[in-house]
Amino acid sequence: MIVDCAIYRDGRRTEGPQDLSDALDQARGAGDFVWIGLHAPDAAEFDHVAREFGLHPLAVEDALNAHQRPKLEVYDDSLFLVFKPVVYEAESDTVSSGEVMVFLGDSFVVTVRHGEGAPLAAVRHRLEDAPEMLAKGPTAVLYAIADAIVDHYLDVATELGTDLEELEAEVFSPDGGGSRHTASRIYTFKRQVLEFRRATGPLAPPMTRLADTGAPGADVPFVNADARPFFGDVSDHLTRVNESVEGLDRLVSDILSAHLAQMSVRQNDDMRKISAWAAMAAVPTMIAGIYGMNFDHMPELRWVWSYPAVIAAMAGLEALLYRLFKRRGWL
Repeated sequence: MIVDCAIYRDGRRTEGPQDLSDALDQARGAGDFVWIGLHAPDAAEFDHVAREFGLHPLAVEDALNAHQRPKLEVYDDSLFLVFKPVVYEAESDTVSSGEVMVFLGDSFVVTVRHGEGAPLAAVRHRLEDAPEMLAKGPTAVLYAIADAIVDHYLDVATELGTDLEELEAEVFSPDGGGSRHTASRIYTFKRQVLEFRRATGPLAPPMTRLADTGAPGADVPFVNADARPFFGDVSDHLTRVNESVEGLDRLVSDILSAHLAQMSVRQNDDMRKISAWAAMAAVPTMIAGIYGMNFDHMPELRWVWSYPAVIAAMAGLEALLYRLFKRRGWL
């Protein structure tokens, strides 16, 4: 469905026409452009938009099917960019991603949103409150979208870092993360980091290319070369995000390894304790077994102090074994 449609003249919003076929005709003036926002459009609805703006069929197919990697593609009449905004759900500690596709031409911007988490409404309102920036044309819209999405990446990376610190404290607590669900939590967290990485990692080359606009062999059409420093700032922020994500991924792998090592050490301790108690139980069992064989000729059978002596011998050997195992840390 079409969420919003407006023509901007000199940075000021005017309501879009009723018929999309008139949109480009009304936005041909210098500094004029039309911005159409769609949310999960169906094929028939988007086909009408694609015909009016001359969008490339391959890009249209990608925009309809969604599930794309972040990328930048250059066509004859437009640019096509894919972003993956992310949402961090604090209650369930999960990261989910949506998709934002941007078609950019000389006098138009078409944004297609799939899923949640895309800050397009906030971006539009912020730009409309800054007409001097909006007057820069479609490039300003592209920059504002990229900046908003990447800045939110930084917030998500900070929240993930906080959760990882809590998980790390649990693993290295005095009980060593003894809960049987700890390994499951670590693995689930690693999957969230992977989901985040799929959104941020592939976006680095497109942002670098936009930041290098105007450099020899790196010119990107439909993007104002004066915007290069702004896209460079977004690229720097994205680099920070990717470094944070890489650090989170390494750290969670180290925490998982440490947890498994702790579990192995704990199991070895348990086995030593079990072995020590089994050895202590074997001594009286052996002695009792000898005297339970019912032989007629056993020298101690007729001795009046036989029973107390055997009990004393059992107790003495048990005390000796307990002291020995305790000294070695087995008990």
